[in-house]
Amino acid sequence: MTLLHRYANGQVVVGDACWPGAEIAVTGDRIFAIRPLAADAADAVDLEGGWLMPGFIDTQVNGGGGVLFNDETSVDGIAAIGAAHARYGTTAFLPTLISDTPDRIALALDAVDDAIEAGVPGVVGVHIEGPFLNVARKGIHDAARFRLLDDAIVALLTRPRRGRVVVTLAPELAEMEQIATLARAGVRVSAGHSEAPYETMLAAFDAGLTGVTHLYNAMPPMVQRTPGLVGAALDDPRPWCGLIVDGVHVAPAVLRIALRARGTERMMLVTDAMSSVGATDKDFVLQGRTIRVADGICSYEDGTLAGSDLDMAQAVANAMAMLGLDPVTVARLAAANPAAFLGLNHERGALAAGQRADWVQLSTAMAPVATVIGGHAA
Repeated sequence: MTLLHRYANGQVVVGDACWPGAEIAVTGDRIFAIRPLAADAADAVDLEGGWLMPGFIDTQVNGGGGVLFNDETSVDGIAAIGAAHARYGTTAFLPTLISDTPDRIALALDAVDDAIEAGVPGVVGVHIEGPFLNVARKGIHDAARFRLLDDAIVALLTRPRRGRVVVTLAPELAEMEQIATLARAGVRVSAGHSEAPYETMLAAFDAGLTGVTHLYNAMPPMVQRTPGLVGAALDDPRPWCGLIVDGVHVAPAVLRIALRARGTERMMLVTDAMSSVGATDKDFVLQGRTIRVADGICSYEDGTLAGSDLDMAQAVANAMAMLGLDPVTVARLAAANPAAFLGLNHERGALAAGQRADWVQLSTAMAPVATVIGGHAA
């Protein structure tokens, strides 16, 4: 059966264009057709001058709704996190495990497989952030859990999975052949929490590393004679770079410079969200440490940032207000680009025939109004 969803009196982002209204025909969980709305269409949802965009895709979600993936590494935990973020327009996400033990990594991989099989809305894979990181750039990660990649871990990470697998590691602490092995198996390898020199980063790109986790954060600054990881990410067109646009993790001016250097083609918004997103009680405990959340900032007692209290709708609004981006471009950073990074752009990231019926309705102020996942209200 085909259902019709009609929207009027706003802006519908379709590719690089904006339509004042649209009729979206949905069969099952897919868009069968999308066309401009007829002037006399009845029963259309009034956008009231607001926006309809492709559903947001977040590749780094540590938690939400009072749940941390490290603590609730289960189908129920993933479902709770996804439901919390769906309220803010996220229709696809990667539960993200903060540096933990090999047993916990195995549990996370299996839990996401089980969640996908169970049909949990939005979950499309898993992000294993560490523990293959550089202690000098540990951030809030527990350095006592850090370890080097070995054959057993590589075998675990490359085992066939139902969803996408992203691994954040410090390239200077890995062998290039290990990176190549992961990449050949379809794992999206990303550099983060790292002090990799520029030359090491180029070698890692050659080996198959395709991502940079939260550009600028947990990596040395670029200086004139040591461009480092940041310099490589801005100079080389190959990597996809995640940006935390909350006005805290990175100064807006620095993000604007990055976008001018690289363009927007392989930049993507991420939240690095913690359990505080969508939760009433904001403070939480991360691996035995109490994290306070105030004024949208998650931090430990020593001032170390601990992820964010950011949701994707706010990230979109911030990207417009702080970076001067137009809504069509921001929609690309929030949906099309992360879909392409994950190799899911054939079915997600756009309002188009054949794509998943995932979209978000936003007000004129870019506040979330409604989210549809697979043709159903979230």
